[in-house]
Amino acid sequence: QVQLVESGGGLVQAGGSLRLSCVASGRTFSTIVMGWFRQAPGKERGFVAVRNYLGMRTSYQDSVKGRFTISIDNAKNTVYLQMNTLKPEDTAVYYCAASKGTRLTSIPSEYDYWGQGTQVTVSS
Repeated sequence: QVQLVESGGGLVQAGGSLRLSCVASGRTFSTIVMGWFRQAPGKERGFVAVRNYLGMRTSYQDSVKGRFTISIDNAKNTVYLQMNTLKPEDTAVYYCAASKGTRLTSIPSEYDYWGQGTQVTVSS
């Protein structure tokens, strides 16, 4: 089992920045791919970014390219999502997820473990 705990959410004005953190514990050696997803009220959970745990491969949802960066500190078992130039449409609950697969997937059902989520609210 792998446990994921997110933090770093909050209220920020449009144009501001936030950095989300996700600490992984447990059998972390079994996780290969780490992703961030978000879910706004009344909407389905959607893909934001993904990275393989031990390498440099990344993929981003088109609307966050150039503004968000996913990174991993292997020594701390922590995944980060640096979010810059935030927009009101970025408002959502953000979730960290881990997959035992090797594919940089954007499909939520292909992830094996999930955190509890952290709220990000961007005011206009």
